Amino acid sequence: MTPEAPGAAGTEPDRSRYHIAALAKGLQVLGLFDGATLSLRTSEISALTGIPMPTAFRIVCTLEDLGYLERRHDGTVQPGVKVLTLGSAAMRGSGLVQLSDRPLRLLADATGETVNLGVLVEDRVLYLARLRNADLVTANVHVGSTLPAPYTSMGKLLLAHLPPDELDRRITGASFAPGAGPNAVTGMDGLRAQLEEIRRDGYAVQDQELAQGLRSVSVPVFGSGAVPVAAVNVAVSALRRPLDDLRGDILDRLRATAADITTRLRTR
Repeated sequence: MTPEAPGAAGTEPDRSRYHIAALAKGLQVLGLFDGATLSLRTSEISALTGIPMPTAFRIVCTLEDLGYLERRHDGTVQPGVKVLTLGSAAMRGSGLVQLSDRPLRLLADATGETVNLGVLVEDRVLYLARLRNADLVTANVHVGSTLPAPYTSMGKLLLAHLPPDELDRRITGASFAPGAGPNAVTGMDGLRAQLEEIRRDGYAVQDQELAQGLRSVSVPVFGSGAVPVAAVNVAVSALRRPLDDLRGDILDRLRATAADITTRLRTR
């Protein structure tokens, strides 16, 4: 008798039958690398994943051979070109990015400012799209960058919509990294007060919390449900734009853009 094909006769397949443990472990290793973790030793990979050291060593060697990891001069490994290629293709092919492209470009043209689209990944914001005004002097942020959510307007906006237990799981002491801007919150009490204000107002402002001289305002983008799937923001120089500017015409245009993207997502 031949085995039943997945989903045959309208039945739900037993997905555990098709789980490939070795592949899952390899992807688990790749998942360790993000904006905060750029390189690791094999021993660190083993400790973080719980994968035995001999197995971790074989996985790392395999990923190196295939170009998904590359070894540095200090013996650590970092993501290779293959990972970057996959990430770039995933973001370019994302329905969210594709549907947002025209509204974001219209917003950038109308404001003359930097426009970003991001999603929440654990306690960081992943930048999916960025249209940068050349006058904006900031850190080297680009598509694929991740930044601490508590210090960004997009991050705070998305954190404000999380259930309390999920917020506590994602945000720890390590989420409040040193070296942020002069107005950055330093702990959960300050962050919770900001999130309460964001829930009330429906938008989030970042005033030199991420970096000196940088301000931004963000609003949510929704999919089919009531929880935001992303955030869009306008970032400006604090030297050129007072805080009131962000709560005026810029916020109105930003809300119209987010509503346009939401409509596109819901009618695609």
